[in-house]
Amino acid sequence: GIEHAKVVSYVEVLSGKVQLGKSVAIIGAGGIGFDVAAFLSDQDHSLSLDPNAFAAHWGMDFTGAARGGITGVARQIQPSARKVYLLQRTSGKLGARLGKTTGWIHRAQLKDKKTIMMDGVVYEKIDDRGLHISCKDKQQLLEVDHIVICAGQEPLRDLLSELQAAAVSTHLIGGADVAGELDAKRAIAQGSRLAADIESLPRA
Repeated sequence: GIEHAKVVSYVEVLSGKVQLGKSVAIIGAGGIGFDVAAFLSDQDHSLSLDPNAFAAHWGMDFTGAARGGITGVARQIQPSARKVYLLQRTSGKLGARLGKTTGWIHRAQLKDKKTIMMDGVVYEKIDDRGLHISCKDKQQLLEVDHIVICAGQEPLRDLLSELQAAAVSTHLIGGADVAGELDAKRAIAQGSRLAADIESLPRA
């Protein structure tokens, strides 16, 4: 049922090409899966783009009235805009391979939004009723409006071939190099090293 109308890619979601219903299952709980889950649970704003919403969610005071900016400030957690399931095939804690310094934030945010996280999932089929799975030897039907695929990423290299065909010097880094298990640390290191290499080239 992967070709079912309920199935969309994360690219279609983040680009605004599709509007999702009130219940969504996300297949793939890597960094992109967590980002998409956070995106879909926001009501009408992103916490990372709205400082006031960020402060309210985490119980912070930017006015200086509260001691240390947090003492006595109650968190104001907005309910999720959707019922979101975040699923992974492997057994174990979801988000275990997220960044050490920020992974806990992503997990806490989704917990606040009551995201349903499931590990050890076997995907059986997709039909008009939703996503059929088995989890820990128990058959379940997730009656969702849409299923978002955040697994099996492939590098998008359309521009590369066009530039090479035009005899333009190219370098491949980041997600265009390796899309699976997209690693920001690796991408930044590649970019930094490439910039240093280019800077060291003799000037024309």
